[in-house]
Amino acid sequence: MFKWKNFDIVHKYHEIINPSNPEKLDRLVSLLNLPSDASVLEIATGKGELITKIIEKYGVSGVAVDLSPDFGRLAQDRFSERIPDADITFLEMDGAEYQLEEPESFDLTLCLGASWIWNGHKGTLEALKAMTKPGGFIAVGEPFWTKDPDPEFLERAGYGKEAFGTHFENVQTGEELGLSLLYTIVSERYDWDNYYNLWWYAGEEYIRQNPDDPDVPEFKAWLEDAKEQYFRWERDVMGWSIYLFRK
Repeated sequence: MFKWKNFDIVHKYHEIINPSNPEKLDRLVSLLNLPSDASVLEIATGKGELITKIIEKYGVSGVAVDLSPDFGRLAQDRFSERIPDADITFLEMDGAEYQLEEPESFDLTLCLGASWIWNGHKGTLEALKAMTKPGGFIAVGEPFWTKDPDPEFLERAGYGKEAFGTHFENVQTGEELGLSLLYTIVSERYDWDNYYNLWWYAGEEYIRQNPDDPDVPEFKAWLEDAKEQYFRWERDVMGWSIYLFRK
């Protein structure tokens, strides 16, 4: 099954494509204190909620990048509705392929929940650092281990413990790159539950409404596997935080 089809189905009811919530995004936005002539880059913008909030508050210019065609359409609809006069560009592309004409061009760079684009947390921070002006902000959203994961879970999930760090290790990675940690916004268990519960809800709705879709058997098996992994293991070992650094 084409991965974007899976991804788009289970995120039908999400406004924020990560285990956060509007209040936590508002807290992040309030910390930025951006001048109106600032420029913002968000890689993996999803449906565009965060960059929309930033532009609404500060009137800055922005570039939003996402690879999903459906998310891109929804993000552009949001921009048109809520910030119609904003100087914002949407690019449908792989964030890893986004290139600047000049390095260190943005006052704020963001990537929440898509560090796979640059092969992990460190690679993401390195990439965003190269795009951010000295003194600018870098915000990333990243999972972290709250305790050692069960080897059976890692085998089922298809990655090793090294895929993520602890909360401290995520902070330390940024500081070892010369970034100054300013703030962490840690999600609660409810945020994780809400994120995944919307998966189950949207997925079951799709299965019920599309019985003739030939991809449904594969999708249903994938959804049931994800549900078991979450409730059996992931819910008890995985945390999430937005990390705000200054370059």
